[in-house]
Amino acid sequence: MRDGLRFGLLGPPVLYGTGIGAGDADATQVPGKAMGSGGGPSNRRDPAGGVRSVGSGKMRALFVALLLEPGRVVSVDTLKDVLWDAAPPPSAQASLQNHVTRLRRLLDDPERLRAIPPGYLLRVDEGELDVRVFETHVRAARAAHAERDWARTVRESTAALALWRGTPLGGLPVEEFRAQAFVQRLEEARLLLLERRYDAELHLAADRAEAEPAGAHALGALAPELAALVAEHPLREAFHRLLMLVLHRTGRQAEALAVHRDLRARLLDELGVEPGHAVREAHVEILREQPPEPRPTTPSDPPAEDLPLRPAQLPPPPAYFTGRTEVLAELRQELAGAACDETRTATPPGARGGPRAHGRPASPTAVISGMAGVGKSALALHLAHELAEHFPDGQLYINLHGATPGMTPLTPAQALAALLRDLGTAPRRIPESPDAAAALLRSTLAPTRTLMVLDDAANAAQVRPLLPAGSGCAVIVTSRSPLTALDGAHRFPLAPLSDDESAALLRAASGRAVGLDAAHPLVELTGRLPLALRVVAARLAARRALTPDALAGQLAATEGRLQHLEYDDLSVRRSLAVAHEALHASHREPDRDAAHVLSRIGALDLPAYGAPLLARLTGTDEFRAEAALDRLVDVALLEETTYGRYVPHDLVRHFARELADPADTSEAVQQALGWYAGHARQSLLVMLPPGYERDERLRTTVPVPDPGPPELTSAEEAFAWGDRELPNIVALVERCAREDGGPAAPLVLTLVRHLFPHLHRGGRLAELDVLGRHALNVARSLGDDEAEAFALTDRAGLHFMSGRASEALALNDEGLKLWRRLGVVSCVRRCLNNRGLVLASLGRYEESEETLRQSLELSRQLGDPYGEAVTFSHLGNLYKHTDARAAIAHHERSLALGEIADSLVVRHTAHCNIGYAHLRLGEPAAAVRNFEQSLRILGDEEDWQGESKSRLGLVRALRELGRPDRASEECAVLLDLAERRADQYAVGLARHQRGLLLRADGHEEEAYHEWERAQEILDDTDSTVATDLRELLKNRTP
Repeated sequence: MRDGLRFGLLGPPVLYGTGIGAGDADATQVPGKAMGSGGGPSNRRDPAGGVRSVGSGKMRALFVALLLEPGRVVSVDTLKDVLWDAAPPPSAQASLQNHVTRLRRLLDDPERLRAIPPGYLLRVDEGELDVRVFETHVRAARAAHAERDWARTVRESTAALALWRGTPLGGLPVEEFRAQAFVQRLEEARLLLLERRYDAELHLAADRAEAEPAGAHALGALAPELAALVAEHPLREAFHRLLMLVLHRTGRQAEALAVHRDLRARLLDELGVEPGHAVREAHVEILREQPPEPRPTTPSDPPAEDLPLRPAQLPPPPAYFTGRTEVLAELRQELAGAACDETRTATPPGARGGPRAHGRPASPTAVISGMAGVGKSALALHLAHELAEHFPDGQLYINLHGATPGMTPLTPAQALAALLRDLGTAPRRIPESPDAAAALLRSTLAPTRTLMVLDDAANAAQVRPLLPAGSGCAVIVTSRSPLTALDGAHRFPLAPLSDDESAALLRAASGRAVGLDAAHPLVELTGRLPLALRVVAARLAARRALTPDALAGQLAATEGRLQHLEYDDLSVRRSLAVAHEALHASHREPDRDAAHVLSRIGALDLPAYGAPLLARLTGTDEFRAEAALDRLVDVALLEETTYGRYVPHDLVRHFARELADPADTSEAVQQALGWYAGHARQSLLVMLPPGYERDERLRTTVPVPDPGPPELTSAEEAFAWGDRELPNIVALVERCAREDGGPAAPLVLTLVRHLFPHLHRGGRLAELDVLGRHALNVARSLGDDEAEAFALTDRAGLHFMSGRASEALALNDEGLKLWRRLGVVSCVRRCLNNRGLVLASLGRYEESEETLRQSLELSRQLGDPYGEAVTFSHLGNLYKHTDARAAIAHHERSLALGEIADSLVVRHTAHCNIGYAHLRLGEPAAAVRNFEQSLRILGDEEDWQGESKSRLGLVRALRELGRPDRASEECAVLLDLAERRADQYAVGLARHQRGLLLRADGHEEEAYHEWERAQEILDDTDSTVATDLRELLKNRTP
């Protein structure tokens, strides 16, 4: 009976066979136990040569973890989690290897257990694992029973039951292996097997009773065994029915009726249901004292009145299904196996969702989630039709109406009743209790291979009671929420389609084969949302005179886009409105908060949102705002792109704008500007050291409100905040510019003035350009001379950093006139400093020196060592062109003043400038030392202008020193940093250096390619490098 068996899981884990050394400490001889004909233990001798248990607890755990994935690689991490209950100690790796070595020795076959990255594989051949042999006999018994071959049914059942030594994995905590479903499935298979076997015994005994008197005695012998099963399983109707028939047919009618009375009372008391048809039919037979007309049946078959047609409820598949290739492949892998091989004991790890059980999952469940109109139902139906043939017992479909316009979501009780009716359960047999109804649904589906589609689920609580437990079933759930509270589900979030997929759907659904490619504006204007694409396609199909370009023009209007995305019963607005209306009408505070937050999002219309800003806009705290944002994510009205940052889809933006009260919009913009200005003020305080410039920038005409959290207490925090919020700030300022400022205009000036040091040090030239331009326009429109002077000098700094010295000089001189008229000496001094620097870069050295001497005198009058240090730095840069040794002396003076002022910026700038002076003198080794010292002083501090200048000098010095490899490495770093900051001027300078390095290495064509790219960037600047590039490219050999 056990010939060929080697591994046992049908009871405590064991090894079979003679290959185990008798003295092996890791194996213990145990009696060979099998299940007798009635399912109880037997002490028959095992002909295979012995049964041995497997050593220690850890050894057994390792043995079982590998056997639950027979022939598959089990990762080292998974084995550690199993052996040490998800908390492996530091020594776990070594200990695991020791256990593997001991198990190999116990198996007495070195090739049986192999190390295959990322873990170990235990080879299990055909007929070696008792579970697989058991299931082979189970299938044979089921087939024989269906053919009414009673003798073969008994033989196959007996062979299977003989392998049963007790509860599968007995003595092990199955929850640690996540193998509850594995054990439950096997125990259910054993009970069904016992039902078929006793049913076959009943038929055989009846046939023998007709042929010979000994048949009645054989029939009576079944009664004690069935009575024991009835006592063990008091709610299992099949065992009661069989016992009733055995008692009746052996002349014990009173006892048979008593069994029926006990069963009926228990069912009514505990489940609130009457006995099923099969039991009622047996009861009638007893009362009439005659057997019913014979019919082929199985003990587990539902009653005749409950016997359903095989359900085939799937709605038609979508006509123009497009794309989703990758997610379809993952869904097929996840679900198709549920019915393809009902004997599998384990499944390989899934691509998504939570960890898989080691044993076979109860029913694979895939949750397809995403925003309204993203194509969840279309994907589910397309997949369900594709998989239907793998589920021969039927396909169930139910719309749970979680987000259906005008519909209330089904309750779990309503959904359970509908599914049970669809499976043929008589209405009077459907329990009123949802728990009992859920249990009945699981029992009905347990022996089947059925596919269930639960469309448009509202939440996990609505879905959980509907899930089958049978391993042959599979479930597809669609929901706007990912249903993360649904344990064991695998999640497949959907994004909008790609450009190509969107265009393909438009062409297919509209019948317009020409003019609708991936670049057509309709693709962008619909947000690549399948529902919106279908609406557009339907409109194009209905009106042949309507061209795609004309429809794109209608949609491009900012207002009313959703109005054009409605056709017949298709409406993007209605689909989005369902979730918002449910939130607005909810009795839960987080839901109502979420509805309010969405309207505030519409009022502002920023690229992204965070809880701190929305707490200010809604007058709540940050915790409550975050809960509201999370609810909007739950209903797919927002997406959390990174932790704490929330972004709406383009069409959700239009919907949110419709929700916003125009009267609240101006207030929301002012509140947001005040919040940003408050944080920009904090940023200014940590960016600039105490001194004149900080005091000047803090002096504003409008009060800046306290922004609340987060509080910025370091430059690092300020840069992180700025990098996160700058896209919002730019969008907000541009909006104010479009709307002519209004009451928010003074806050725009304050915000940009406070933010300049952050943008300047961070090298954010693109943002500097946009914000500075708008600040200058607002200042002039308000007639605010001081704000205009700040805007002019700040824009001069931007142009100088971008290599446009002439424009920088003109703007700086305008600002200087205003500061002189306003009488702000410290700002006049700063303008003179900048003017001297710009003049030197233009080669106007005498004017530069005169200007810088004026600035130096003002710094001394003000008693400002920091300002004096900056002027000496600029004088050093001036002398670099005429007397490099004098330049070094001025930079050393600047360095000494920087030490007095405790200015990191002055110190690292001094070393950087000394490095350039050494390059001028032809001393690259000294230059390298100073550039490296400049970068060391700078460390992790943000000062992009200084950092980029030092890195560029280091590349030049290394190249001149004859160290091309390191020079190339440093050049690559500079280019990467400049591109990430969108600093095109620095990109051009870096490409110029890269070209020089490539030419020196013999790669002339590549060098010219780099120079051409650099020239495109630098050609409109005043940089001397632009002149060098023109010369280099002029000399190119054709």
